[in-house]
Amino acid sequence: MRIRRLTLDVDKALLQPSLFDIAEAIDKVQGVKGFNISVSEIDLETVGTNITVEGDDIDHRALFKAIEATGAMVHSVDEIVAGEHLVERIERSR
Repeated sequence: MRIRRLTLDVDKALLQPSLFDIAEAIDKVQGVKGFNISVSEIDLETVGTNITVEGDDIDHRALFKAIEATGAMVHSVDEIVAGEHLVERIERSR
């Protein structure tokens, strides 16, 4: 499967690793062309982040290992986009 985009919910400890540590780890993963990291919540001990990674053929196993090697934890995979081109999510009206 040719993964083009992954959106992940990643938790990290408040002080370490830094967002820069996580960014450096993601940047080294094969297939990653670009990414963003956004802080979604902060409590006394942890920082919740949303990470969106895009590329041509992202090695998701290597991506998860790289993130977890920093000390952060992949909490969930919230979106997978795969195939020949990027398909944007269409909101359904209720």
